[in-house]
Amino acid sequence: MGKQKKQKKYATMKRMISLKDQRIKKQDRAKTQKKKKEDPSAIKEQEVAKYPSCLFFQYNTQLGPPYYILVDTNFINFSIKAKLDVVQSMMDCLYAKCVPCITDCVMAELEKLGMKFRVALRIAKDPRFERLPCSHKGTYADDCLVQRVTQHKCYIMATVDRDLKRRIRKIPGVPIMYISNHRYNIERMPDDYGAPRL
Repeated sequence: MGKQKKQKKYATMKRMISLKDQRIKKQDRAKTQKKKKEDPSAIKEQEVAKYPSCLFFQYNTQLGPPYYILVDTNFINFSIKAKLDVVQSMMDCLYAKCVPCITDCVMAELEKLGMKFRVALRIAKDPRFERLPCSHKGTYADDCLVQRVTQHKCYIMATVDRDLKRRIRKIPGVPIMYISNHRYNIERMPDDYGAPRL
């Protein structure tokens, strides 16, 4: 007869004595904390989140033609796949003059992607695109774009990235441009500015 192998139980934890246990010496034991009584006459401080003055009304007052649109890396790539001219399609979507803006981070990201995305890089270097300089360290574009959009509420964010869209939806007053059905669409744009209805 062979020896029976004893298997270890999966995900078992070592049992530890709690610090309030009677077996532990008095000096090592955890001290019970006494709750302080709240003074009813004390002034209660409450921190309220500050909102920019441009969001005083229901919609963002800093948005208006000519629209400044922050472009993400994948937005240019998907525009090429859908065979859309970036500037013309933006104007068709918003019925107004549009100025596509591109940050140094996005340009660096496109350059890093190499030969496969050389057409996207050539489009990004178009003189109609406005270049925005970046002062921070690193070249991670998503953080840079989110930071820029929170500081200045005058931009529309153009992206196809789901995670980035999710992050930007948490910021009030920033519309998002995306690609669907071979055309540009916009979400969270106030009706006052003639946002296209689908």
